[in-house]
Amino acid sequence: MIVLVINCGSSSVKYNLIETEEKRDLCRGLIERIGAVTAIVKHEPAGKDGIKDTRHIANHVEALQEIMDYLLSPENKIISSPDDIKAVGHRVVHGGEMFKDSVLIDEDVMDAIREAFDLAPLHNPPNLKGIQAAKKNLPDIPHVAVFDTAFHHSLPAKSYLYGIPNRLYRRYKIRKYGFHGTSHYYVSRQYYKLTDKPREKTKVITCHLGNGASVTAVDGTESVETSMGFTPLSGLVMGTRSGDLDPSILFYLVEKEELQLNSLHALLNRHSGLLGLSGYASDMRDLIAEAKNGDRRCQQAIDVFCHKVKQYIGAYSAIMNGCDAIIFTAGIGENSPLIRQKILENMDQLGVELDQKKNEAAKSGQIEKISSDKSKTEVYVIPTNEELVIAIDTAKIATASGQSPWV
Repeated sequence: MIVLVINCGSSSVKYNLIETEEKRDLCRGLIERIGAVTAIVKHEPAGKDGIKDTRHIANHVEALQEIMDYLLSPENKIISSPDDIKAVGHRVVHGGEMFKDSVLIDEDVMDAIREAFDLAPLHNPPNLKGIQAAKKNLPDIPHVAVFDTAFHHSLPAKSYLYGIPNRLYRRYKIRKYGFHGTSHYYVSRQYYKLTDKPREKTKVITCHLGNGASVTAVDGTESVETSMGFTPLSGLVMGTRSGDLDPSILFYLVEKEELQLNSLHALLNRHSGLLGLSGYASDMRDLIAEAKNGDRRCQQAIDVFCHKVKQYIGAYSAIMNGCDAIIFTAGIGENSPLIRQKILENMDQLGVELDQKKNEAAKSGQIEKISSDKSKTEVYVIPTNEELVIAIDTAKIATASGQSPWV
Protein backbone atom coordinates (compact mmCIF):
# COMPACT_ATOMS: atom_id res chain seq x y z
CA MET A 1 0.00 0.00 0.00
CA ILE A 2 1.36 3.42 -0.96
CA VAL A 3 0.91 6.09 1.73
CA LEU A 4 1.81 9.77 1.51
CA VAL A 5 3.14 11.02 4.85
CA ILE A 6 2.83 14.76 5.49
CA ASN A 7 4.52 16.83 8.21
CA CYS A 8 3.54 20.50 8.01
CA GLY A 9 5.18 23.47 9.68
CA SER A 10 4.03 27.07 9.58
CA SER A 11 5.95 27.71 6.35
CA SER A 12 7.06 24.23 5.32
CA VAL A 13 5.83 20.84 4.15
CA LYS A 14 7.94 17.70 4.56
CA TYR A 15 6.71 14.59 2.80
CA ASN A 16 7.54 10.90 2.31
CA LEU A 17 5.88 8.54 -0.16
CA ILE A 18 6.15 5.09 1.41
CA GLU A 19 5.32 1.58 0.23
CA THR A 20 4.19 0.02 3.50
CA GLU A 21 4.42 -3.70 2.68
CA GLU A 22 8.11 -3.45 1.85
CA LYS A 23 8.64 -0.56 4.30
CA ARG A 24 10.55 1.52 1.76
CA ASP A 25 10.61 5.12 0.63
CA LEU A 26 9.60 5.82 -2.96
CA CYS A 27 10.28 9.53 -2.69
CA ARG A 28 10.80 12.20 -0.07
CA GLY A 29 11.03 15.95 -0.12
CA LEU A 30 10.72 19.30 1.59
CA ILE A 31 9.23 22.63 0.65
CA GLU A 32 10.40 25.55 2.79
CA ARG A 33 9.66 29.28 2.98
CA ILE A 34 6.07 28.90 1.83
CA GLY A 35 4.54 32.35 1.34
CA ALA A 36 7.89 34.08 0.87
CA VAL A 37 9.01 35.61 -2.41
CA THR A 38 10.74 32.35 -3.29
CA ALA A 39 10.22 28.96 -1.70
CA ILE A 40 12.91 26.26 -1.61
CA VAL A 41 11.74 23.00 -3.18
CA LYS A 42 13.55 19.67 -2.71
CA HIS A 43 12.54 16.29 -4.11
CA GLU A 44 14.55 13.09 -3.54
CA PRO A 45 13.22 10.05 -5.44
CA ALA A 46 14.62 6.70 -4.30
CA GLY A 47 17.55 5.55 -6.40
CA LYS A 48 17.60 8.68 -8.55
CA ASP A 49 19.17 12.12 -8.49
CA GLY A 50 17.11 14.61 -6.55
CA ILE A 51 16.34 18.20 -7.44
CA LYS A 52 16.56 21.49 -5.57
CA ASP A 53 14.78 24.51 -6.99
CA THR A 54 13.26 27.83 -6.01
CA ARG A 55 9.85 29.15 -7.01
CA HIS A 56 6.92 31.07 -5.57
CA ILE A 57 4.55 28.91 -3.53
CA ALA A 58 1.89 31.02 -1.86
CA ASN A 59 0.33 28.56 0.58
CA HIS A 60 0.12 24.94 1.73
CA VAL A 61 -2.46 24.04 -0.95
CA GLU A 62 0.03 25.07 -3.63
CA ALA A 63 2.78 23.19 -1.80
CA LEU A 64 0.74 19.97 -1.89
CA GLN A 65 -0.01 20.56 -5.56
CA GLU A 66 3.73 20.95 -6.23
CA ILE A 67 4.33 17.61 -4.52
CA MET A 68 1.62 15.86 -6.53
CA ASP A 69 2.86 17.40 -9.80
CA TYR A 70 6.35 16.08 -9.13
CA LEU A 71 5.18 12.59 -8.16
CA LEU A 72 2.99 12.38 -11.27
CA SER A 73 5.42 13.91 -13.78
CA PRO A 74 6.11 11.45 -16.67
CA GLU A 75 9.87 11.99 -16.49
CA ASN A 76 10.00 10.89 -12.83
CA LYS A 77 7.54 7.96 -13.08
CA ILE A 78 7.13 7.71 -9.30
CA ILE A 79 3.38 7.11 -9.52
CA SER A 80 1.22 6.92 -12.63
CA SER A 81 -2.03 8.22 -11.12
CA PRO A 82 -3.27 9.94 -7.94
CA ASP A 83 -5.21 6.71 -7.36
CA ASP A 84 -1.88 4.97 -6.60
CA ILE A 85 -1.86 6.79 -3.26
CA LYS A 86 -4.27 4.90 -1.03
CA ALA A 87 -4.08 7.07 2.12
CA VAL A 88 -2.43 10.15 3.60
CA GLY A 89 -0.85 10.10 7.06
CA HIS A 90 -0.49 13.39 8.91
CA ARG A 91 1.87 14.04 11.78
CA VAL A 92 -0.03 15.98 14.45
CA VAL A 93 2.04 17.09 17.41
CA HIS A 94 -0.59 17.41 20.14
CA GLY A 95 -3.59 15.17 20.65
CA GLY A 96 -4.37 16.34 24.18
CA GLU A 97 -6.21 13.81 26.31
CA MET A 98 -8.69 12.97 23.57
CA PHE A 99 -6.53 10.93 21.20
CA LYS A 100 -4.78 7.89 22.58
CA ASP A 101 -4.16 6.36 19.16
CA SER A 102 -4.10 7.31 15.51
CA VAL A 103 -7.50 8.16 14.05
CA LEU A 104 -9.31 8.58 10.74
CA ILE A 105 -9.74 12.31 10.16
CA ASP A 106 -13.24 13.76 9.93
CA GLU A 107 -14.71 17.14 10.86
CA ASP A 108 -14.92 16.21 14.55
CA VAL A 109 -11.24 15.24 14.59
CA MET A 110 -10.26 18.51 12.90
CA ASP A 111 -12.30 20.43 15.48
CA ALA A 112 -10.48 18.57 18.27
CA ILE A 113 -7.09 19.36 16.74
CA ARG A 114 -8.19 22.99 16.57
CA GLU A 115 -9.20 22.88 20.25
CA ALA A 116 -5.62 21.81 21.08
CA PHE A 117 -4.15 24.96 19.46
CA ASP A 118 -3.55 26.47 22.90
CA LEU A 119 -1.55 23.39 23.94
CA ALA A 120 0.73 23.49 20.87
CA PRO A 121 0.43 26.93 19.26
CA LEU A 122 3.57 26.48 17.14
CA HIS A 123 2.63 23.04 15.82
CA ASN A 124 -1.06 22.20 15.72
CA PRO A 125 -2.20 25.17 13.57
CA PRO A 126 0.17 24.30 10.68
CA ASN A 127 -0.61 20.60 11.18
CA LEU A 128 -4.31 21.37 10.62
CA LYS A 129 -3.46 23.62 7.69
CA GLY A 130 -1.63 20.68 6.11
CA ILE A 131 -4.61 18.39 6.63
CA GLN A 132 -6.93 20.88 4.94
CA ALA A 133 -4.53 21.36 2.02
CA ALA A 134 -4.04 17.62 1.51
CA LYS A 135 -7.77 16.95 1.66
CA LYS A 136 -8.28 19.56 -1.05
CA ASN A 137 -5.66 17.93 -3.28
CA LEU A 138 -6.59 14.31 -2.44
CA PRO A 139 -10.26 14.43 -1.40
CA ASP A 140 -11.34 10.87 -2.12
CA ILE A 141 -8.95 8.80 0.04
CA PRO A 142 -8.62 8.29 3.81
CA HIS A 143 -6.62 10.82 5.80
CA VAL A 144 -5.23 9.69 9.17
CA ALA A 145 -3.86 11.74 12.07
CA VAL A 146 -0.91 10.22 13.95
CA PHE A 147 -0.16 12.03 17.21
CA ASP A 148 3.23 12.65 18.83
CA THR A 149 1.55 12.41 22.22
CA ALA A 150 -0.27 9.09 21.72
CA PHE A 151 2.55 6.75 22.85
CA HIS A 152 2.75 8.57 26.17
CA HIS A 153 -0.89 8.02 27.11
CA SER A 154 0.31 5.07 29.19
CA LEU A 155 1.95 7.47 31.66
CA PRO A 156 0.58 6.90 35.17
CA ALA A 157 -1.05 9.77 37.04
CA LYS A 158 1.94 10.04 39.40
CA SER A 159 4.02 10.92 36.34
CA TYR A 160 1.69 13.19 34.39
CA LEU A 161 0.22 15.30 37.20
CA TYR A 162 1.91 18.54 38.24
CA GLY A 163 2.02 19.91 41.78
CA ILE A 164 -0.62 22.56 41.14
CA PRO A 165 -4.26 22.69 42.27
CA ASN A 166 -6.07 19.71 40.80
CA ARG A 167 -8.90 21.92 39.58
CA LEU A 168 -6.48 23.38 37.01
CA TYR A 169 -5.93 19.92 35.59
CA ARG A 170 -9.65 19.19 35.55
CA ARG A 171 -10.52 22.55 34.01
CA TYR A 172 -7.64 23.14 31.55
CA LYS A 173 -6.04 19.68 31.24
CA ILE A 174 -2.68 21.01 32.47
CA ARG A 175 -0.58 17.86 32.73
CA LYS A 176 2.43 16.16 31.19
CA TYR A 177 1.72 14.85 27.69
CA GLY A 178 5.15 14.00 26.27
CA PHE A 179 6.27 14.22 22.65
CA HIS A 180 8.46 12.46 20.05
CA GLY A 181 6.19 9.49 20.72
CA THR A 182 6.55 7.92 17.28
CA SER A 183 10.35 7.99 17.58
CA HIS A 184 10.49 6.51 21.08
CA TYR A 185 7.97 3.88 20.00
CA TYR A 186 9.90 2.94 16.85
CA VAL A 187 13.38 2.59 18.36
CA SER A 188 12.14 0.64 21.38
CA ARG A 189 10.40 -1.82 19.02
CA GLN A 190 13.55 -2.11 16.94
CA TYR A 191 15.46 -3.03 20.10
CA TYR A 192 12.97 -5.77 20.97
CA LYS A 193 13.93 -7.49 17.70
CA LEU A 194 17.54 -7.68 18.91
CA THR A 195 16.90 -9.46 22.21
CA ASP A 196 15.35 -12.73 23.30
CA LYS A 197 14.09 -11.22 26.54
CA PRO A 198 10.27 -11.03 26.79
CA ARG A 199 9.07 -7.53 25.92
CA GLU A 200 6.93 -7.25 29.03
CA LYS A 201 10.06 -7.71 31.16
CA THR A 202 12.29 -5.35 29.18
CA LYS A 203 13.27 -1.90 30.49
CA VAL A 204 14.63 0.58 27.95
CA ILE A 205 15.64 4.24 28.08
CA THR A 206 15.33 5.92 24.69
CA CYS A 207 17.20 9.18 24.02
CA HIS A 208 15.88 11.18 21.05
CA LEU A 209 18.59 13.81 20.72
CA GLY A 210 18.23 16.37 17.97
CA ASN A 211 17.39 20.06 17.76
CA GLY A 212 14.40 18.99 19.82
CA ALA A 213 15.34 16.38 22.41
CA SER A 214 13.64 14.11 24.91
CA VAL A 215 14.26 10.99 26.99
CA THR A 216 11.65 8.31 27.68
CA ALA A 217 11.50 5.36 30.07
CA VAL A 218 9.87 2.38 28.34
CA ASP A 219 8.92 -0.37 30.80
CA GLY A 220 7.32 -3.49 29.36
CA THR A 221 6.58 -1.77 26.00
CA GLU A 222 4.85 1.22 27.65
CA SER A 223 6.03 4.78 28.22
CA VAL A 224 6.07 5.29 31.99
CA GLU A 225 8.02 8.58 32.15
CA THR A 226 9.25 11.15 29.66
CA SER A 227 11.14 14.44 29.82
CA MET A 228 8.89 16.74 27.75
CA GLY A 229 5.75 17.84 29.50
CA PHE A 230 2.70 20.06 28.93
CA THR A 231 4.55 21.41 25.89
CA PRO A 232 7.79 20.44 24.10
CA LEU A 233 9.62 23.20 26.02
CA SER A 234 10.41 21.25 29.19
CA GLY A 235 13.01 18.60 29.89
CA LEU A 236 16.41 18.59 28.24
CA VAL A 237 18.35 21.60 27.02
CA MET A 238 17.65 21.70 23.28
CA GLY A 239 18.81 23.64 20.23
CA THR A 240 16.92 26.82 21.08
CA ARG A 241 14.61 25.69 23.93
CA SER A 242 15.55 26.17 27.57
CA GLY A 243 14.35 22.85 28.95
CA ASP A 244 13.69 22.64 32.69
CA LEU A 245 14.10 25.76 34.80
CA ASP A 246 12.84 27.23 38.08
CA PRO A 247 9.43 28.83 37.33
CA SER A 248 10.36 31.78 39.54
CA ILE A 249 12.91 32.79 36.90
CA LEU A 250 10.01 33.83 34.68
CA PHE A 251 8.64 36.27 37.25
CA TYR A 252 12.14 37.59 37.89
CA LEU A 253 12.72 38.18 34.18
CA VAL A 254 9.38 39.91 33.72
CA GLU A 255 10.34 42.32 36.52
CA LYS A 256 13.98 42.90 35.56
CA GLU A 257 13.67 42.93 31.75
CA GLU A 258 10.10 44.23 31.60
CA LEU A 259 9.27 41.47 29.14
CA GLN A 260 5.86 40.97 27.55
CA LEU A 261 4.48 37.43 27.42
CA ASN A 262 5.20 37.02 23.71
CA SER A 263 8.80 38.13 24.25
CA LEU A 264 9.18 35.70 27.15
CA HIS A 265 7.77 32.92 25.01
CA ALA A 266 10.25 33.72 22.22
CA LEU A 267 13.14 33.90 24.69
CA LEU A 268 12.51 30.41 26.07
CA ASN A 269 11.60 28.73 22.77
CA ARG A 270 13.81 30.43 20.18
CA HIS A 271 16.73 32.10 21.93
CA SER A 272 17.66 29.75 24.77
CA GLY A 273 19.08 26.21 24.90
CA LEU A 274 22.37 25.57 23.15
CA LEU A 275 22.05 28.83 21.23
CA GLY A 276 21.54 30.89 24.35
CA LEU A 277 24.24 29.15 26.38
CA SER A 278 26.86 29.39 23.67
CA GLY A 279 25.89 32.72 22.18
CA TYR A 280 27.02 31.16 18.92
CA ALA A 281 24.90 28.35 17.45
CA SER A 282 22.10 25.86 18.08
CA ASP A 283 23.69 23.11 15.94
CA MET A 284 25.75 20.66 17.97
CA ARG A 285 28.20 20.16 15.09
CA ASP A 286 29.07 23.86 15.13
CA LEU A 287 29.46 23.87 18.90
CA ILE A 288 31.80 20.86 18.86
CA ALA A 289 33.95 22.48 16.19
CA GLU A 290 34.24 25.74 18.15
CA ALA A 291 34.86 23.94 21.43
CA LYS A 292 37.81 22.16 19.83
CA ASN A 293 39.14 25.61 18.94
CA GLY A 294 38.98 26.61 22.60
CA ASP A 295 35.63 28.41 22.82
CA ARG A 296 34.69 28.13 26.51
CA ARG A 297 31.00 29.00 26.14
CA CYS A 298 30.48 26.42 23.39
CA GLN A 299 32.13 23.81 25.63
CA GLN A 300 29.86 24.81 28.51
CA ALA A 301 26.79 24.43 26.30
CA ILE A 302 27.91 20.90 25.37
CA ASP A 303 28.58 20.05 29.01
CA VAL A 304 25.16 21.28 30.15
CA PHE A 305 23.42 19.33 27.38
CA CYS A 306 25.20 16.07 28.26
CA HIS A 307 24.72 16.57 32.00
CA LYS A 308 20.95 16.91 31.58
CA VAL A 309 20.69 13.75 29.48
CA LYS A 310 22.77 11.86 32.06
CA GLN A 311 20.52 13.20 34.82
CA TYR A 312 17.38 11.85 33.13
CA ILE A 313 18.97 8.47 32.39
CA GLY A 314 19.85 8.10 36.08
CA ALA A 315 16.37 9.16 37.20
CA TYR A 316 14.63 6.80 34.82
CA SER A 317 16.84 3.88 35.84
CA ALA A 318 15.66 4.51 39.40
CA ILE A 319 12.01 4.80 38.39
CA MET A 320 12.09 1.48 36.51
CA ASN A 321 14.39 -0.16 39.08
CA GLY A 322 16.89 -1.04 36.38
CA CYS A 323 17.58 -0.67 32.71
CA ASP A 324 18.34 -3.30 30.08
CA ALA A 325 19.36 -0.89 27.33
CA ILE A 326 20.00 2.76 26.55
CA ILE A 327 19.19 3.77 22.98
CA PHE A 328 20.45 6.86 21.15
CA THR A 329 18.58 8.19 18.13
CA ALA A 330 17.89 11.34 16.04
CA GLY A 331 20.45 13.74 14.59
CA ILE A 332 22.79 14.15 17.57
CA GLY A 333 22.14 10.73 19.08
CA GLU A 334 22.85 8.89 15.83
CA ASN A 335 25.79 10.94 14.57
CA SER A 336 27.87 12.26 17.47
CA PRO A 337 30.23 9.77 19.14
CA LEU A 338 31.58 12.57 21.35
CA ILE A 339 28.18 13.42 22.81
CA ARG A 340 27.36 9.75 23.43
CA GLN A 341 30.70 9.31 25.17
CA LYS A 342 30.26 12.38 27.39
CA ILE A 343 26.75 11.30 28.40
CA LEU A 344 27.79 7.77 29.31
CA GLU A 345 31.12 8.42 31.04
CA ASN A 346 31.29 7.57 34.77
CA MET A 347 28.10 5.51 34.69
CA ASP A 348 29.64 2.22 35.81
CA GLN A 349 27.35 2.15 38.87
CA LEU A 350 24.45 1.79 36.43
CA GLY A 351 26.24 -1.07 34.68
CA VAL A 352 27.18 1.00 31.61
CA GLU A 353 30.50 0.36 29.91
CA LEU A 354 31.01 1.99 26.53
CA ASP A 355 33.22 0.38 23.89
CA GLN A 356 34.97 3.47 22.56
CA LYS A 357 36.12 1.82 19.33
CA LYS A 358 32.58 0.66 18.54
CA ASN A 359 31.24 4.09 19.45
CA GLU A 360 33.65 5.86 17.11
CA ALA A 361 33.10 3.34 14.31
CA ALA A 362 29.27 3.39 14.44
CA LYS A 363 27.98 4.00 10.92
CA SER A 364 25.25 6.52 10.23
CA GLY A 365 21.93 4.95 9.30
CA GLN A 366 22.70 1.54 10.81
CA ILE A 367 21.79 -0.18 14.08
CA GLU A 368 24.99 -0.43 16.09
CA LYS A 369 25.74 -1.85 19.53
CA ILE A 370 28.34 0.40 21.16
CA SER A 371 28.56 -1.05 24.67
CA SER A 372 31.31 -3.48 25.64
CA ASP A 373 30.65 -7.19 26.03
CA LYS A 374 31.06 -6.75 29.80
CA SER A 375 28.47 -3.98 30.07
CA LYS A 376 25.44 -5.04 32.11
CA THR A 377 23.38 -2.35 30.38
CA GLU A 378 23.45 -2.54 26.60
CA VAL A 379 23.88 0.65 24.60
CA TYR A 380 22.65 0.95 21.01
CA VAL A 381 22.49 3.54 18.29
CA ILE A 382 19.22 2.95 16.42
CA PRO A 383 18.20 5.26 13.56
CA THR A 384 14.66 6.51 14.00
CA ASN A 385 12.02 6.36 11.28
CA GLU A 386 9.00 8.32 12.42
CA GLU A 387 7.65 8.56 8.88
CA LEU A 388 7.48 4.78 8.58
CA VAL A 389 5.56 4.54 11.86
CA ILE A 390 3.08 7.12 10.55
CA ALA A 391 2.74 5.24 7.24
CA ILE A 392 2.20 1.86 8.93
CA ASP A 393 -0.38 3.28 11.34
CA THR A 394 -2.11 5.10 8.49
CA ALA A 395 -2.35 1.90 6.45
CA LYS A 396 -3.77 0.07 9.48
CA ILE A 397 -6.45 2.70 10.12
CA ALA A 398 -7.26 3.29 6.46
CA THR A 399 -7.84 -0.39 5.74
CA ALA A 400 -9.45 -1.10 9.12
CA SER A 401 -7.01 -3.97 9.45
CA GLY A 402 -6.10 -5.49 12.76
CA GLN A 403 -2.90 -5.27 14.70
CA SER A 404 -0.10 -2.89 13.75
CA PRO A 405 3.14 -4.76 12.96
CA TRP A 406 4.94 -2.42 15.38
CA VAL A 407 2.99 -3.49 18.45
